[in-house]
Amino acid sequence: MTTHTTLRTTVRLTCLTALLSACGGGSGPAGGEATPAARSDTPASTAAAAAAPAVATLKGAADADRSGAAAAAFVPAASSARDPGPRGGTADAGAALTGLTPAQMAAFTAGKEDFEEAEDVEEGLGPTMNLDSCGGCHSQPGIGGTSPAVNPQVAFAAKKGATNRLPPFITARGPVREARFVRNADGSPDGGVHALFTIAGRSDAPGCTLAQPDFAGQMARRNVVFRIPTPVFGAGLIEAIPDSEILKQHAASAATKGSLGIRGRPNLLLNANAISGQVNKNGNDGTIGRFGWKAQNKSLLIFSGEAYNVEMGITNGAFPTERDETEGCNEALMPNSDATLDGATPAEVLSSIERFTLFMRFLAPPTPSTSAPGGTESIARGRDLFASVGCALCHTPSMKTYNASVVALRAKEARLYSDLLLHDMGRGLADGIQQGQASGREFRTAPLWGLGQRLFFLHDGRTADLRQAIAEHHSDGSEANAVTQRYFQLGGTQQQDMLNFLRSL
Repeated sequence: MTTHTTLRTTVRLTCLTALLSACGGGSGPAGGEATPAARSDTPASTAAAAAAPAVATLKGAADADRSGAAAAAFVPAASSARDPGPRGGTADAGAALTGLTPAQMAAFTAGKEDFEEAEDVEEGLGPTMNLDSCGGCHSQPGIGGTSPAVNPQVAFAAKKGATNRLPPFITARGPVREARFVRNADGSPDGGVHALFTIAGRSDAPGCTLAQPDFAGQMARRNVVFRIPTPVFGAGLIEAIPDSEILKQHAASAATKGSLGIRGRPNLLLNANAISGQVNKNGNDGTIGRFGWKAQNKSLLIFSGEAYNVEMGITNGAFPTERDETEGCNEALMPNSDATLDGATPAEVLSSIERFTLFMRFLAPPTPSTSAPGGTESIARGRDLFASVGCALCHTPSMKTYNASVVALRAKEARLYSDLLLHDMGRGLADGIQQGQASGREFRTAPLWGLGQRLFFLHDGRTADLRQAIAEHHSDGSEANAVTQRYFQLGGTQQQDMLNFLRSL
C-alpha cells in the first residue's frame, strides 16, 4: 500500500476538466493532512490504496513532454479543509428526463434494460473485453454513472470458468478501468484499448484459446495508462448543445481569462501556461466532439457503438468487425448486434446500440443538493468562490441546447459545469494518448454535475479525495496552474465552502 505522501509526490492528475469528472482511486488530502477518521472505511478512501500499483506506470507512460525526470509535485500548504466525501442518502441520478412522451419513455425503459443486461458469448461477448455489461461500469450512484464501490471486473475475470488473471491495477475496491498502451513495440504510437480479459476457459466458449496481454511487462516498461468510465447523466442535453454555444462560451470573459494567462483559440495548441480551450473537431464533418475523456466522440450513437465493441467485444452496425479474429473464438453471427426488422415493437426493431443511445439521450442530469454537505449558506459561498477563483472559466456552469426535435431536450439550460473544450494540462498530467486532435497532454473539461456522489476522480481513477484532485491539477505547463494556486491561497473555511459546493452537485 502506498502512503498518502508517496502518492502525493508521484501521482499526477488531469485538469480542472478532469478534476471532478468521473475518475479516481488514489490519495488522501494534500499538504500532509491526515484523512479524517470518519472516512477511513468508506469506499472512496479504501480506493486510494487500489491505485498504488499503477502509480509508477501513470507517472512514466506519456508523450515526449513527459520524457526524462518526473516533474516536481505541487504540495499546497496545510489546511483545515477536507473533502466531505461522497454525499450519502439516495441516489440523485439515474431517472428519465421529465416531459418525455409515452413512446420516448418506452424507449428509455427498453434501453435501460439493455444497458443493465449482462451479455454471454452466444450473444457476441468477446473474444476480448473488459466487462459484460454497460451497467457494470456505469452504476455509481445510479445507472448511467461511473465506477461503483465494488469493482465488478474482479468477479467477472473468472466468470463461467474463465482462466483470466487479474491485472495488478484491478482491485476489488478500486475503480473499473480500461488499459491503453502508449506505444507499440517498435516505438510507434499505439493509444488503443487493450482488453483486460478473454473468453478462454469459459463454459460457453469451448475451443477458444487466447492469452491476455502482458500487462505486467507493459507496466514494467511504463507503457500503460488507464481510463475509467465517464458518467452519461444528462448526455442528451450535452449532445443537444450547438457548436455555436460552445464557441460563444469559449469567447466569453476574455478579459478575465487574459488576466490569468488564459489565452487560446479553437483548434490551435498553445505553449506555456495559456488555457487554450481547444475544441476537438470531428475529422469527418468539422464539428465539435464532446463525449469521452478527450471529446473524441461526436454523438451518443458513435459513443455507444464504440463502447459495445471495445469494452465488451460485441460487433454492431457502427463497428461491425471483431477486434480479435482468433480462430475458434468467434462463433456468434456478425455483426453480433443489429436491427431486427421483424421486431414486434419499435424497441425490438432497434439494435442494442440504438437502444443504448436512446437511454442515454433521455437520461436526466443529477439533482444537486441545496443543503448537503455543510449547509445551504456554505454551499452558496462555495458557488461564489468557484466563480471568483476562476474554476468556472473552464467548468462553465451552464449552456443552452438547440431547437431539438425532442421537446424534453429543446431550449433547455444544461447545468453541466463544463465548456466541453480540450485543455492542455501540462507535462505532469499527460497520458501520452492522442485521440482526434487531442494531444497526449489534453483532456476535455469534465462535466461536474453528479460530482457529489462520485467515488473516484480524474481520467485514470487515481484519487478518491477531492482536495487532492485539485492539487494535482498543478503541473508543469498546466493551464490550471493559476486557478489552482488561487484556490489554495484561500483560507481553510473558504476552501471548505468550495469543497462543500462541489460535493453538493
